[in-house]
Amino acid sequence: MKDIDIKPLFGLLGVLIAALAAEFNDQVVSLVLPDMRGALGVSHDPGTWLESLYICGETVGMCFAPWWMYTLSLRRFILGILVVNCTTSVLIPECHNLTLLFSLRWLQGLSGGLTIPLLMATALRSLPPPIRLWGLAVYALTATFTPNLAVTLAALWSDVVGWRFAFYESILLCAIGAVLCSTFLWRDSTHFERLRQFDWRGSLLAFVGLSALVTFLLQGDRLDWFNSPLICVLMLVAAVAIPLFFLNETRHPLPLVRLSLLKRPNVLYGVVALFTLLLINLAATSLPITYLTEVQGYRPLQAHLITLEVALTQLIFLPLMAVILNRERMDPRVISLIGMSLFLIGCIGDFFITSAWNRSQFYLWQMFFSLGLAMIVVPLLQLATNSIAPPEGAFASGLVNTPRALSEAVGMWLLDLIDRWRGGLHSSRLTDQIGRRRFDVIQSNGYLPKHPTPLLPDGATRFHGSLSWFSGTVRAEVTALTISDAYLVFAVITVTLMALLLTLPVRTYPPRVALLKK
Repeated sequence: MKDIDIKPLFGLLGVLIAALAAEFNDQVVSLVLPDMRGALGVSHDPGTWLESLYICGETVGMCFAPWWMYTLSLRRFILGILVVNCTTSVLIPECHNLTLLFSLRWLQGLSGGLTIPLLMATALRSLPPPIRLWGLAVYALTATFTPNLAVTLAALWSDVVGWRFAFYESILLCAIGAVLCSTFLWRDSTHFERLRQFDWRGSLLAFVGLSALVTFLLQGDRLDWFNSPLICVLMLVAAVAIPLFFLNETRHPLPLVRLSLLKRPNVLYGVVALFTLLLINLAATSLPITYLTEVQGYRPLQAHLITLEVALTQLIFLPLMAVILNRERMDPRVISLIGMSLFLIGCIGDFFITSAWNRSQFYLWQMFFSLGLAMIVVPLLQLATNSIAPPEGAFASGLVNTPRALSEAVGMWLLDLIDRWRGGLHSSRLTDQIGRRRFDVIQSNGYLPKHPTPLLPDGATRFHGSLSWFSGTVRAEVTALTISDAYLVFAVITVTLMALLLTLPVRTYPPRVALLKK
């Protein structure tokens, strides 16, 4: 430990801060979008493209990041990205031109996507085997800590300070990250000769295919899926372009993505498991907030405590996992299996949600989610990266993080699908059952107020008040039942991930043991 050079660790800290800024631009801004749309005069339907375009740019950026990092050098590349991130964060809150706003939001997503893979690549290069697990725990912050902390920050900016600070917060982070990266990162030489063999065909196919797939997932429900010509065209484009991209990458001498790494079972498991983990993480972040805001009428400032619990406990659980897994006897597959079991218990506990639940009912199950997330993600990263040599770090990071960006789009699609199918079914059943009863029977059982105050003649207010109360009650029950179904779906996905864990990865040892033997 005494021989470890701490200078690269400060450079890694700079890249971490840059990655956190990129994550906050995604997670926090998506939560304050309603306030932003209202302030800028953007209606709902055009406003949905602000989210879609960001995730499109982020997904494309994660695919392109490794190639350009090697070509331009890590230090120059990250500093250029930070400039773009800061510029878009300054301009977007003051932009009232819709076309320019869309362009800036896509560019911000692209800069975020180019940043996040650099964190894993820097960690694999800068951290020697004795402390590599600690670096992986730091990388895990971007997967488990930031999505949960984002709710607290969004509540602070939207309810207390002002929605513009959802963008301005990244300016300070980018400035700190830029100082650390420019001072402590390696001054590698550039390799512009690689441009002669740039994968133009693969870049075009990736850009078109990934953008079409993300837009298909995020806009499909709003446009009524295959009843929309645009959605049909997007699906066709994605179905053609993405397989052609994979085929091209297997044949190009300098591919954007090294698909050959997927031949290693642990790397393949890392790609699939991280995608799935971020998908099921919605059970700990999105679903409780949705319930509290839509059923109980909470503002974000009142609801954020249940996700803040998960975020803050990650600062304890992630380092604890690094300590535990650094022991040679510890099998990361066993730790992951225990974590998945805890996550499954959390899903089952929240499955019994009713419209009478309040914030306090979530705290216990959120603790299961928090410990489960930490016990899944750190062993997952250990399994996936122990077979990766430092020169392969950036390509492995791009391979892992591109599906990670897609998981956000798939998660939104899945929640929309559950809401449409199960929400519609519960709504029809409840209204049908209540509709069969006579009005006087409902009144005698106390479902409707017997003596509402008549403010208008002929009982108009009485009828209107009763109808509004009835509609709100049914809506609350439908939301609670739909969220209960969503927890069941995430429980099934967790069980599927457990089956994958038992079949695909092979045993590996702590980096201080496994890598020093090579």
